[in-house]
Amino acid sequence: MSRIPIFCSLFLLFFAQPLAAQTFNSFYQTKKYLNQQLSEHAKTLYCGCDINRVGKKLVPDPQTCGYQPRNPTTRSGKPNSRATRIEWEHIVSAWEFGHQLQCWQAGGRKNCRKVSAQFRRMEADPHNLAPAIGEINGDRSNYRFGMLPNTPFRHGACEVKIDFKQRVVEPPIYARQQIAQAYFYMQRTYGLKISEKQQKLFEVWGKTEPKLAHSH
Repeated sequence: MSRIPIFCSLFLLFFAQPLAAQTFNSFYQTKKYLNQQLSEHAKTLYCGCDINRVGKKLVPDPQTCGYQPRNPTTRSGKPNSRATRIEWEHIVSAWEFGHQLQCWQAGGRKNCRKVSAQFRRMEADPHNLAPAIGEINGDRSNYRFGMLPNTPFRHGACEVKIDFKQRVVEPPIYARQQIAQAYFYMQRTYGLKISEKQQKLFEVWGKTEPKLAHSH
């Protein structure tokens, strides 16, 4: 089976309208567009939470997925705002694809945004973006994906595992195909280099049937 139709069908689970000939010049521009186009049936990538609109903001509904913040408050004692907002997660992290470009070596993400049209296209490409709870997005950081059989869940009933020491994330079964197809898309479109180990993992995940409408 071709990877392209699978990916497109998954993409439409998140967004109400197909992208067609839409092009984006910046990550900010893409986020603004996707906020407007997000399907009313969309769910967060890592937890499968429903997403509600509150004014112009997108917020996760933890009652639909069992998510509980790993850190309900910040170090200063204030409520953790990232636990109550939707952010656009780069499935292939900006760190990962950025490190494969010369501009990153000369000044990181800021420099790449300034001098590299290639990086700006990659950062703004909506096919590598998915709605995620802000705290999960932050906890995932730029960690690689893998299997963590002995790692507990740390975000309530959200079936994502994160090993901060090994810097590895194991996503829920229902998110794995979306993740694999994003990697293959970036590989095909931009020449993203993927290690042999990761390639084999994603080939397995790419065959996983996504079940976004799940219950705990």
